[in-house]
Amino acid sequence: MLLEGKKGLVLNVMNKNSIGWAVAEYARGHGAQVGVGAQNERMLKNVNELTGDNKGYDVFTIDFAFEDQYEQLRQQVEQKYGKIDFLVHTAAFAPKDGLAGKFMDVSLEGFQTALHISCFSLVQLCKALEPVMNDNASVMAMSYLGSVRACRNYNTMGVAKAALEASVRYLAVDLGPRGIRVNTISPGPMNTVAARGVKGLLDMINYVADTAPLKRAAVQEDVGGAAVYLMSDLSKGVTGQVIYVDAGYNIIAL
Repeated sequence: MLLEGKKGLVLNVMNKNSIGWAVAEYARGHGAQVGVGAQNERMLKNVNELTGDNKGYDVFTIDFAFEDQYEQLRQQVEQKYGKIDFLVHTAAFAPKDGLAGKFMDVSLEGFQTALHISCFSLVQLCKALEPVMNDNASVMAMSYLGSVRACRNYNTMGVAKAALEASVRYLAVDLGPRGIRVNTISPGPMNTVAARGVKGLLDMINYVADTAPLKRAAVQEDVGGAAVYLMSDLSKGVTGQVIYVDAGYNIIAL
């Protein structure tokens, strides 16, 4: 029960296979009160089905594309929880023209959308929710190896993840005086709704399973465990870091 008495948010969750849902389940399993985010009314139905009547979960909605919803979320969180101890950002999106084909063919609109939803939304969340974060709170985001290596069919999302990781470092400096730490988890490829937008996903997962030191692909539960560590007081001295949860694949050269 590493998170007994802690309260926080996991934003956003699409379905039971979402990395965010694994994080929410693990946080709840360790005693936290978890606010689970849904993007809109359609996703809200899925989230309500997942949380059911479990009183350890609360449901919030925020669409990262709309400026006014960040302040609305802050007000809802303050009313429900007062203060929070963790914030988990699991949102990412790039239009099709930002993923397939040549990277240099991406449109300006597609590029801006990917950077807005996948990166700048974390900055906006931290700014909006900082007043309702407790000292020594934990913030984390989700990245991928495509942030530091050129991954086929990842393109603009890789650039967005690189910006996300850089933003985490700057946010760690901004929030550090209050003991608030900001970190990134970088999972291996997983079969989620968001990841299915990457062509050849299953081939990627199988290749990692064959190549990684642990001889398997990472799964959502692996990320949940790492997230609990970062939420807990065990990680009070860790900030601005990228923690790979990919069965060790990132260390392999050939």
